[in-house]
Amino acid sequence: MTSPATTPPVLTIAGSDPSGGAGIQADLKTFQHFGTYGMAVVSLLTVQNTREVKQVHVLEPTFVAEQLDAVLADIPPRAAKTGALGSVEVIDAVAERARSFEFPLIMDPVMISKHGAMLLDDDAISVLRGHLLPHAFLVTPNMPEAAALANRRVETVDDMADAARAIADLGPAHVLVKGGRLEGEAIDVLCSGGQVRQWRAEHLASRHIHGTGCVFAAALTALMARGATVDRAVETAKSFISRAIAEGPPLGAGHGPVNMHAAVKLPDDLLLNAEAT
Repeated sequence: MTSPATTPPVLTIAGSDPSGGAGIQADLKTFQHFGTYGMAVVSLLTVQNTREVKQVHVLEPTFVAEQLDAVLADIPPRAAKTGALGSVEVIDAVAERARSFEFPLIMDPVMISKHGAMLLDDDAISVLRGHLLPHAFLVTPNMPEAAALANRRVETVDDMADAARAIADLGPAHVLVKGGRLEGEAIDVLCSGGQVRQWRAEHLASRHIHGTGCVFAAALTALMARGATVDRAVETAKSFISRAIAEGPPLGAGHGPVNMHAAVKLPDDLLLNAEAT
């Protein structure tokens, strides 16, 4: 898809999923598929598969910070994303460094796994909102995560728009509230510069939803590293994740993974923009 000279480096700061459908494993596969060079800072380890999460082990914040420092010192990314961070201390360590990021940070505020396992407690959510969120370029909460960040109920498209505006008031330049839990169409709501836009897609009844948030955010990160605008990145990533869900491979007995190799059409100018940035 790209030559080595035009392969922008991208970074994920997230947890590990040994079954490969979510977390850093899914991020790295998606980065590769979108023609970028993936790097990963591990924040937590899990014991999980498509059916359940049995254990979560959050790494020491100093170890997470040292991983991040090592990457930043040698291969600065063109864009980065966060996923599950796991603790107040890890969030603070990442937030401290995010203050000086010279590249866009896409924040996927992972709070609960698809299996219902809590990955952040109330204190950690508060720190995520107050310390890391202001340094994000784009935040991609689903409806329950948007409700937690905005401190309000989020059940309708209008609620999503209100929550997106409230989250944007906390500092991020762009907020995309994902509406996969809506009845009917899957509608995502983007707030940028006070303006709200909607992206609509067919709602797919599928068990292949493991890691959808991770894969979607990873696609956005790769696209921005390659020079896409936020609107173009959202449009392309939404088309990709819909196809990835529809083409989920027959793996696992629970929430199956999406197809991280689903076809995606990238505009030709993204390659040129990646070389110029």
